[in-house]
Amino acid sequence: MVPQQIKKAITDNPKKLANLIDLVNLPSTLREFVGQSQISRLGCFMRVWSYIKTNNLQDPNNKNVVNCDEKLKSILLGKPQVDLAELPALIRLHFPKEPK
Repeated sequence: MVPQQIKKAITDNPKKLANLIDLVNLPSTLREFVGQSQISRLGCFMRVWSYIKTNNLQDPNNKNVVNCDEKLKSILLGKPQVDLAELPALIRLHFPKEPK
């Protein structure tokens, strides 16, 4: 079941949803990390999150912080630690802007 707030956001602005689920050609650094040449922004975020959980990269003292290994640093601007709140913005940098 989709939460009411998300339903409202989708019906009010379907273009935002399209930006999340449209397939995009990836730059080489992200392509190597994801293992695909095309993926949606949402799919990419989910792959990164899965990688973080699988490799236990969340800080044990503060679950809102991710300790980056070398592979994750390659797509997150070389930062050694990333706050979870800034993770989507850092991933979004790899996707081309939509012309208005």
